[in-house]
Amino acid sequence: MKRPLHTNGIPISPSLDYLTQSVDDSKKGYFQKKRLLQISLLSIGVAIAISLVAKVLIALIDLVTNIAFYGTFDLKFNSPANNHLGIWVIIIPAIGGVMVGLMALYGSKAIRGHGIPEAMEQILVNQSKIKPSIALLKPISSAIAIGTGGPFGAEGPIIATGGALGSTLGQLFKITPNERKIILAAGATAGMSAIFGTPIAAIFLAIELLLFEFSPKAILPVALACITGAAGHQLLFESGPVFPMPELSSPSNMALGIYSFMGIIIGFVSLGLTKIVYHIEDAFEKLPIHWMWWPAIGGFAVGIIGFLAPHTLGVGYDNITSVLSGKIPLALMLSLCFFKFLSWAIALGSGTSGGTLAPLLTIGGAAGAILGSITLLLFPNSGISIPMAALVGMSSMFAGASRAYLTSITFALEATMQSHALLPLLGACTASYLISFFFMENTIMTEKIARRGIYTPDSYEPDVLRKMTVTDVLKTNSIVISTKNSISEIRSFFDLNPPLENHFIVTDEDDNFKGVITLSSLYNKKYDADGPIAEIMEQNTPTIGSNDNLAKAVELMSKSEEEFLPVVSATEKSRIIGLLTYKDVLTAYKIHLKENQEAGISLSLKRQRIKILVRGRQLIHKAKD
Repeated sequence: MKRPLHTNGIPISPSLDYLTQSVDDSKKGYFQKKRLLQISLLSIGVAIAISLVAKVLIALIDLVTNIAFYGTFDLKFNSPANNHLGIWVIIIPAIGGVMVGLMALYGSKAIRGHGIPEAMEQILVNQSKIKPSIALLKPISSAIAIGTGGPFGAEGPIIATGGALGSTLGQLFKITPNERKIILAAGATAGMSAIFGTPIAAIFLAIELLLFEFSPKAILPVALACITGAAGHQLLFESGPVFPMPELSSPSNMALGIYSFMGIIIGFVSLGLTKIVYHIEDAFEKLPIHWMWWPAIGGFAVGIIGFLAPHTLGVGYDNITSVLSGKIPLALMLSLCFFKFLSWAIALGSGTSGGTLAPLLTIGGAAGAILGSITLLLFPNSGISIPMAALVGMSSMFAGASRAYLTSITFALEATMQSHALLPLLGACTASYLISFFFMENTIMTEKIARRGIYTPDSYEPDVLRKMTVTDVLKTNSIVISTKNSISEIRSFFDLNPPLENHFIVTDEDDNFKGVITLSSLYNKKYDADGPIAEIMEQNTPTIGSNDNLAKAVELMSKSEEEFLPVVSATEKSRIIGLLTYKDVLTAYKIHLKENQEAGISLSLKRQRIKILVRGRQLIHKAKD
């Protein structure tokens, strides 16, 4: 009988990239590259399709607008603000709301809302599975809602439609939920890129709001899809910036400080805006009528506001361009900022179908231009310009409301092609983001799903298990048994020295690994007590190298359905040096959490519990996949 050796035990964790244990490292690398190529090709295919859908969606919005406000069957763009319906304009958005409500009732309730929170929810709790019908119902319902005067942008619906197309394609093929998530994100952001021609901002949107990870296997397919969407924008729409504006000059240090201070003000405005939107949604929830009629009520309010302020009707991309020009009178700017917000907040709260990006850009741009005008009145020599102030307000409003920090900055740069705006955008968006982070728990994108008890990841830390190796957590408490021992000898030894574990390593005289035995098999009466240990030894147990990471260890455990792994030397693959158990993995997690708490990086008890539960669910799903 061998005495316990000085061996290390190691923790177990679930696998992120499940592969059979029989695949060696070279074949595993080839398999992963092949899968990446396949997912990339599927993402490009979805991007091509969604680019065409984007063109169709814009055409549908223009068609519905012309029919509703001008009585013509025409695909050319005409702003609903120029209609001559008079007071009758009030009922047009209400009729659109009734149609959307009926589509939601008899088609799918999932078409309600602005798209991104719904996509996030499916990614987080439903393995990125979206009903295929959404790919058809969402653009049609949005075209009706926007075409009849809804104060939304086309980007939200196209993001939702692209996500639905990507998810549908992912469900047709045998791929993992994580791969399906990548294709969903690729379709969603390719749609944004196709509408605006902003591929870099679309990639950042995927990272900040959809993928919840930063890795090559996720970024590359999304990037290829966004590039394809941008090519679709050039081919199907137009080249050049989607929001042209006067050439901006490099700002002075004083101007930079003022623009950053504007970011603080816009940050607080974005807080109030988000809270009001959800207060309105709560008010609709309390109405004593069926939710199908809510979009009609919201549409009626949109019609009243549209009668008073016609420029609030419809998508309003032309409004953004006008605001960025810096030539709109201050009174008109105040009217646009207030009434556009009021119209959008009521319509969105009613649960109709539409996007948030264009309204936020319009409101933020108008607010920035207003702040710029006031600043120039008080400080004529401040060095700021109204177009730059409008661009800063536009970007910082989105940064504060959504906390999509990098997306906000890059979108403003790509959509206007104004390189001199980089520093003002950095200062203002950083300020707005910080205000949002410190004073608001959830964003306009996450509040809805947070109310349903869904936790949204807020960091992109490397996987702890991939950072830790087996050697980091090995212990010196594993009992090793010799192949020369008989069953009776081992039973006698354990009778005198009761073991704390249930599984034990078996080696030969040279410490070469031969197999494992369990306590239950050792005391099974069907085995002859004088028989050799080989009779009860399991020889197909996988091993883990001492220099491998814990993620790989979990992968092997999930495959073999074992709660432990024998650990072999990194240089001598047959020499056993320890035993790793799932309890060791949990200990590693506990130590990691404790270190973070001691460093001051702790979460509230409620949030910490939610993160652990979500992480556990993700690990279980990944292990099964």
